[in-house]
Amino acid sequence: MTQILQIAAIAVATLGTSAVTMTVMKEDIPDLAVPEGGWKTGHELDGRSFEILGTDVASGAVLDNRITFRNGTFQSTDCQNYCNFGWSDYQSKVIDSVIHFTARTVCPDAPHTVVWYGRVSGDEVVVDGTWTTRRWYWTNQIVITATGADAPVAGDGASG
Repeated sequence: MTQILQIAAIAVATLGTSAVTMTVMKEDIPDLAVPEGGWKTGHELDGRSFEILGTDVASGAVLDNRITFRNGTFQSTDCQNYCNFGWSDYQSKVIDSVIHFTARTVCPDAPHTVVWYGRVSGDEVVVDGTWTTRRWYWTNQIVITATGADAPVAGDGASG
């Protein structure tokens, strides 16, 4: 009987410790909320590329990047260099001659998700985004805002 009580005490201590651990974990942070309505598979921006200069809203760090659209897909040079995100589908809609786009990109090897929302008017682009890293013990998010302009697409459009 003593052995059963010891096992029960260990189980209670273990569960109690887990409960404490769970309460100190940081809550999840939602990805960028993209406006609803009217989104369809993107093609309006295919063959275009933009050099963007952005800012990490919290730290003020400057972010220099290129975003490229090809065959209904989107790619960020920074995301590709950092974690081999690859090409991701994008969605778009046109409102009063402004092309709105959104893309959700996911790193295949780490818990990084980047949500993009941009508006293209003529040769100019304005972009908002969040880079969210989710681990079981914490969530970190970088909020990004950027502006940019048309840039030539390198080679076959595969870079960027």
